Amino acid sequence: MVGARLAAVEGLVRELLKEEAPSRIAALTEELFQAAGSISEEDGSAAEVEPRPPGPAPLSSPSEETGRSRASGPRAALGQVEEGAVSLWNWAVTKHTGSVVNDEQRAKLRFVACRLVCLCEGSDPPEGTIRRQILMCMKTGKGWIDIGKADLADGFLEIAMSSIEKLYAKLLKGSDGEADIHVHKADVEKNLFKVLSYQAESAVAQGDFQKAVMCVQRCKDMLMKLPKETCYLSILCYNFGVETYEWKRYEQSSFWLSQSYDIGKMDMKYSVGKQMQAKVLRLLATAYFEWDCNLYLDKALKAVSLANQENLHPAGVFLKVKILLKSGASDEDISSAVAEFLHHEMSLDFCLNTAKLLLDHGRESVGFDFLKSVPERFESSPDLGKITLLHVEFLLQNKRELLAKQKVEEIIIGHYTGKQLLPEALNRLHIILWDRAAKHYEAKSYSEALHWYNYSVSFYTPGQIDQNLAKLQRNMASCYLHLKQVDKAKEAVKEAERCDPNSIFTKFCVYKIAVMEKDTDKAVEAVTEMGKLAEKSSQHEDKLRVDENTGTNLLSLAAQIALENEQQVVAIKALEYLSEHLQDCRQLFAALKCLVRLMLSKFMAENEEKRDEDINSMLTYLTLAHKRLAESFTEEKFTGDMRILEAHWFRKVAWNLAVQFRGCPEKMRDFFLLSFKLSQFCPSDKAVLIAQKTCLLMAAAVDLEMGRQQVTPSEQTELLTQALQHLQACKEIWKVLKLTGDFAKDPTDTLLLLYEFEARSKLNDPTLHNLMESVWEQPQTEVKTLEIIASLAMESPARYPVLCKKALKSALNLHRKQPVVDAVKFSKCLHSLINLSLPTGLTDLDACVLQEVWHYFEDALSVVSSTDAYPETEILWLMTRAWNTGIFQYTVGKYKEAEQWCGLGMRLLNHLGSLKKSYEGHMIGLYSEVLDKLDRAKRFLPNEEE
Repeated sequence: MVGARLAAVEGLVRELLKEEAPSRIAALTEELFQAAGSISEEDGSAAEVEPRPPGPAPLSSPSEETGRSRASGPRAALGQVEEGAVSLWNWAVTKHTGSVVNDEQRAKLRFVACRLVCLCEGSDPPEGTIRRQILMCMKTGKGWIDIGKADLADGFLEIAMSSIEKLYAKLLKGSDGEADIHVHKADVEKNLFKVLSYQAESAVAQGDFQKAVMCVQRCKDMLMKLPKETCYLSILCYNFGVETYEWKRYEQSSFWLSQSYDIGKMDMKYSVGKQMQAKVLRLLATAYFEWDCNLYLDKALKAVSLANQENLHPAGVFLKVKILLKSGASDEDISSAVAEFLHHEMSLDFCLNTAKLLLDHGRESVGFDFLKSVPERFESSPDLGKITLLHVEFLLQNKRELLAKQKVEEIIIGHYTGKQLLPEALNRLHIILWDRAAKHYEAKSYSEALHWYNYSVSFYTPGQIDQNLAKLQRNMASCYLHLKQVDKAKEAVKEAERCDPNSIFTKFCVYKIAVMEKDTDKAVEAVTEMGKLAEKSSQHEDKLRVDENTGTNLLSLAAQIALENEQQVVAIKALEYLSEHLQDCRQLFAALKCLVRLMLSKFMAENEEKRDEDINSMLTYLTLAHKRLAESFTEEKFTGDMRILEAHWFRKVAWNLAVQFRGCPEKMRDFFLLSFKLSQFCPSDKAVLIAQKTCLLMAAAVDLEMGRQQVTPSEQTELLTQALQHLQACKEIWKVLKLTGDFAKDPTDTLLLLYEFEARSKLNDPTLHNLMESVWEQPQTEVKTLEIIASLAMESPARYPVLCKKALKSALNLHRKQPVVDAVKFSKCLHSLINLSLPTGLTDLDACVLQEVWHYFEDALSVVSSTDAYPETEILWLMTRAWNTGIFQYTVGKYKEAEQWCGLGMRLLNHLGSLKKSYEGHMIGLYSEVLDKLDRAKRFLPNEEE
């Protein structure tokens, strides 16, 4: 019975043969490959299969071979599997041709088909089956080698080899005489040769040198009978030589290349040809050269000489010269080698490369002699200028600058007499000239640098606009500046501006001149233009010289130049633009620190009127520092410790500025807030928490103070809301801070209460009463705090008389509880409470109110009676209020109440000092009148019933 796994594979084959979708074909191919790999011999039967004649490619199916129907049972089932395998093979060939399946998928499908056919082989397969199996195994093995999986090829090649042996045995068995044996042997040897060559390929790919040698040797032994394979085997060995050379296995490479050359000589009729043989020998010489030039010098020279004899090629001559140079051969030997190709057609580039090789190895005599002979051979070539350029380059390399100048001057003369260089050669000449000038510039030989730059200028026509010319003029301007020739530098820069007005480099030159001439306005204008150009890509600059940080590098240099020349205003402007464009955090913070220091020194030298703009600038710098500190978490090179150090530096600066500008509340608040924000990047130790708390308290205080000024209602609301936000953040910090130590004497709780009360009362916040409930419950609330709350409760736009009165009463109670009452403070508190309870000018007062106020006056009288410290002005005020209240009662006919209040006034009069005489006479008269009225009124009143 056919095994279950074999049946599953057969089902997948049938499904694949019907499939058209590429994605599904790929999936089925992989599934088939995995399934076929797990099939064992036990999954197939050893059933005998009817003999079949061999069929032509594409492979014929078993049903076509037998020409009759199969028997039922296992043999029939295996026949179906075999037929499916053959169909799969042919299908893979077709689909690969149509690019439906790739090389790897074809190799996997061949693997499946070949595996199935091998399982269906039987114990005594017919000749056709064996031949088909040999073909399938060879192609499957070769397919794996071609896709770089040589280890998977070995098994199939072994099967092919075994099948060849079976075929040979079967053919011998049925042969008739020695003639037949030779025919059969020749028939089999072709396949044997191919299998051996494939095995050699697999062995080389897997690094099995000995096996590869053995296989190739067997193939080589068969060439006498298969002479047509000479070319194939020679090329195969050459390919092995190339592969092992690339892997730097020079010993193996030299072996394979030697084999290739020797095989190529075995049969001239089927040889690879002289050109190929020369190619093999050149690579062989190279392998010896790179393996160990000293040890294998003779072999390398022999190989390359043979190559040149086979087929003279520039590469062969060049290689020979290279080997001779490496070996330290004499000039005569090298000249002799060079002479080999003087009478042959060689390209100009080859001649130049040879000359360059000679000169690079210090063979000046041979090199220059050879270089001089080249122009005669290429007199009509448009590339003739390349020879002169090479000559100039090597003269400069060998420090023969005077001769090089003569050559350059000859080229300039030729340029204007009809012997112009080709554009490519002219560009190369400019590079040579600029490089030489740059070397002199670096050596501070500015006059010599100008000499070489002027050579370059000679090739431009007057009025020509070219960005390279602009760069050239800028370089010349730099030289002139170093030579203190400012006028010439200006001319050069003017020419550069004409050619490339929007170049940041040109503006930098303008800037340098302005700084040198101490023209501050022009320098600022130039650096401003540089800052704007830094935002744009440097599309017009020489890409070889300009990197992506060109703008920032130039602005940094501009700032440095300004500082060196003590031009503070210019340096500030350069650093401002620099800080906008720097990406590196460390460089940015260094620039910002420099800016801050410069601006601080500028503050010291300015009067207050000019400071506003600079204060705003300082706020901008610190804001940028905060922004970049927040962004720096993504920059690997900027460590946490660096961030903390920078944050501390900038927060302290912001703090000091806040303190310095206390006369400008709004700016002070902004600096305190910045200090707070910057401190959030620092570890939350006690010092930082205290600083954060103070910053937020100060910011809230400023917002409240500004809210008290003449501002619009909307502005006031915004300020008060901001203050509340600061206070809320401050509360959170204060909670944490109180856990770190004893803050019993710290006024923060009081300030937070008062600030919050003011903000919420003026915002008419409904939560105000909840806030005050917590205050009334605190026994340790100070008198001063309660008095301030009372004052704030009635400060416009707030109006909370009930809260005000409650606060004042609480304050009075605290005053009374003191061992010695402070009469002055008591008088002020009582004054406020009476004023609130007994408004001036009201006559129709409720009896309860009068009764309440009466108690306040009695409190006052008791204190006045007990101390001489009660302020006389306050006693006078109390007396006046009591007397006036009595008079008001008198005018409305309430004589009894009038007598009480006027009597109170008289009692207070007795406590007046120097002021008593001024009021005594008047008040006694009026009081007598009040008493008379009261007596007359009593007579008309009915007597009470007894």
